[in-house]
Amino acid sequence: MSNIRVLIAKPGLDGHDRGALVIAQGLRDHGMEVIYTGLRQSPAQIAKAAIQEDVDIVGLSSLSGAHRTLFPKVIEELKAQNAADIPVIGGGVIPAEDIPFLIEKGVNKIFTSGSSMEEMAHYIKQLVQPERVVPFKKISHIGIAVRSIDQALPFYTNTLGLVLEGMEEVESEGVRIAFLKIGESRFELLEALEESSPIHKFIENKGEGIHHIALDVEDINTRIRHLMKNGVQFINSEPKEGAHQTQIAFMHPKSTQGVLLELCEESGGTKS
Repeated sequence: MSNIRVLIAKPGLDGHDRGALVIAQGLRDHGMEVIYTGLRQSPAQIAKAAIQEDVDIVGLSSLSGAHRTLFPKVIEELKAQNAADIPVIGGGVIPAEDIPFLIEKGVNKIFTSGSSMEEMAHYIKQLVQPERVVPFKKISHIGIAVRSIDQALPFYTNTLGLVLEGMEEVESEGVRIAFLKIGESRFELLEALEESSPIHKFIENKGEGIHHIALDVEDINTRIRHLMKNGVQFINSEPKEGAHQTQIAFMHPKSTQGVLLELCEESGGTKS
């Protein structure tokens, strides 16, 4: 995969480019090839340079207050030169109330003065070379903490009429599990085997009930990376082995509005 090529430009009569130079170097530090057009460039010159340099994205910087006029003109010039597919981002001294107008005119994103270089670089990478993340297709299972599987099982098998698929012990988690099929998903009844088990601690604190919801994924490592880049914290950021030879990872409830969500890749899924 080739390096992302970025054109950094300062349209209009703005005579200060220290910020633009800092951004250019910061993007180079993130592995991108950056072309800087210099000061006092017209929208037509910027569009022409973007095409000649075969860039993937144009970054505009403005401190002069003329962004409402100049940024849309750059986009118009790109369209006029059959290069409307080159995305445009902007930054500089941009009042918050002007951002909706610029987005409406075709600017992909405005980075305000509080934006970090990491945030900008990540946005550009995702915009130009988006990481393929397969959508969630189903709930793998719902984990239900119970004091005793033997006591809880009759309700699920006799009263609800669900079929018991099997039982398994996961020593690493100190838990005994009963698998009950329901449609394309299942209930998993979780019984603690020892006091150090997370299930024992859960029941002591909250009582019996839903412990976690597991989402079926095809590539757990890619999914973890994607979620972490978007600020999601994990209890375990490296997958570990779960029941049925699955690979699992738990998101921290602080990132999920208090719900313990598990990523679950079934045996035979894609590994990265």
